[in-house]
Amino acid sequence: MSLTSRIAKAATATAVAGAALFTLAGPASATPNAPTLGDSYANNTHAVWCVQHNINHFLSITTDPNHPAQVAEDGIWGPKTKAAVEYIQSNAYVDGQKLKTDGIVGPLTGDMIIGDGDPYYVGSYDAYCWQYIPTTYGP
Repeated sequence: MSLTSRIAKAATATAVAGAALFTLAGPASATPNAPTLGDSYANNTHAVWCVQHNINHFLSITTDPNHPAQVAEDGIWGPKTKAAVEYIQSNAYVDGQKLKTDGIVGPLTGDMIIGDGDPYYVGSYDAYCWQYIPTTYGP
């Protein structure tokens, strides 16, 4: 069996297994009631990862030469994640409202993260991060 055939068979097996797992897991649902994230909050690891990943996406496409470095996508709320949230809040407006630069991800900051985040994770109401990032949006 050629290398190409083995790769094709492995890819097919992986796709079938992934499809079966997705079917068993069921669809995710968007919630405008996801908890606030930040210092002194009970931060869910998945929620923090979603914030970190989507902020990194924003930082990778911004044209601001003074943007901070990307943060580790480790699901742990820490000073670098808070500083990155403060950076995106510092000049952001959502629905005409200036975001408070407090390093807390509440619904308005969540709206901004969802609006400018990685479309794969926040591009639709059933995308993975919709259930974890607080927002004013709903399905």
